[in-house]
Amino acid sequence: MADVVFNEIEKIYDNGFHAVHQLSLDISDGEFLVLVGPSGCGKTTALRMVAGLEEISGGELYIGDRVVNTLTPKERDVAMVFQNYALYPHLSVYENIAFGLRLRKESKDEIHRRVTWAARLLDLTPYLDRKPKQLSGGQRQRVAMGRAIVRQPQVFLMDEPLSNLDAKLRVQMRADIAKLQHDLGTTTIYVTHDQVEAMTMGDRVAVMRDGVLQQVGAPQQLYDMPANQFVAGFIGTPPMNLLEASVTVNGGVSVSFGGETFAVPDEALASYPKLRSYDGRTIVAGIRSQDLHPAAERPALQTLDAQVELVEALGGESVVYFRIDAFAIREGQHEEVAELPASGEGIVSSRPNLVAEFPAHTTLRLTEHVPVAVDVARMHFFDGDTGDPLR
Repeated sequence: MADVVFNEIEKIYDNGFHAVHQLSLDISDGEFLVLVGPSGCGKTTALRMVAGLEEISGGELYIGDRVVNTLTPKERDVAMVFQNYALYPHLSVYENIAFGLRLRKESKDEIHRRVTWAARLLDLTPYLDRKPKQLSGGQRQRVAMGRAIVRQPQVFLMDEPLSNLDAKLRVQMRADIAKLQHDLGTTTIYVTHDQVEAMTMGDRVAVMRDGVLQQVGAPQQLYDMPANQFVAGFIGTPPMNLLEASVTVNGGVSVSFGGETFAVPDEALASYPKLRSYDGRTIVAGIRSQDLHPAAERPALQTLDAQVELVEALGGESVVYFRIDAFAIREGQHEEVAELPASGEGIVSSRPNLVAEFPAHTTLRLTEHVPVAVDVARMHFFDGDTGDPLR
């Protein structure tokens, strides 16, 4: 086992595309680190540079105490689990797991010991004689995991290993992989675009965008204290509501959006003190869906008028999509929403711009206007131009 260090790593392709920009990241020995971000953000390229499948354009990459920039994949002592399993269809489960050990010319006894150990660990013992086509998707992924762990590498690399599985299997395999990594204690770098996987599996999560590292930290830290507007909108399900708001400082501090003006309590100002210096300016206000409530259940909170556009009943809760008279921020763009119609006039063709999680028993009708209570103390505030938090 070993730590992994990215020291100002660069990746520039022959066509000039700059895929990774000065990536500096320390991954401790035995840590489970998740690289997450939208498609094309550079996370898989970074992983492939660790594996030796992509050349490094600049900087130094350490595995343990060795600079591995020029080492072959075989010399790096890493094992990679791919999205498409990469199993040999003509070989049995036993032979697939043993394949890398045979290439290393391990003894038959050692191969058998490691394969049976991995099979027990992954609940694959009854399937060792089967071919991959006789297995389910989850079983195939466990075979791919087994082939990696029997090599006992210094580092595991996982490139979206669950993306081909159905929803139920993904949940199960998330837990299986996290427990396996904890039991083995092997340094693991896991790439995904699914931030639910990132939040539930990683000791730390590194968020990337356009080849640039945005923030790295514990999952809850990223959720509670996002480093910028992009991280705020990317981490969390449903995504954080990001709305254009104006600031007024007149003794106290207030923000206006959705046709209402909300006093910002001291609790929020303690987290975002720079908000006081934005008098008369436009900012981006962020509010998570969990911090919006039915007005009747939180009577002490101020409300805004919202029109119901869609209700997703999930059993234990309902995700409600509203439209309010505000500018929504999506992917760094301002999207103007048409003025709300008077109650009973029907839906204006426009996208919802406010998402809330309400109790399942809440009764709502499409197109009706309802008061939504806003917990302003839990809001986040960002510079409208730079996306930096106003801390």
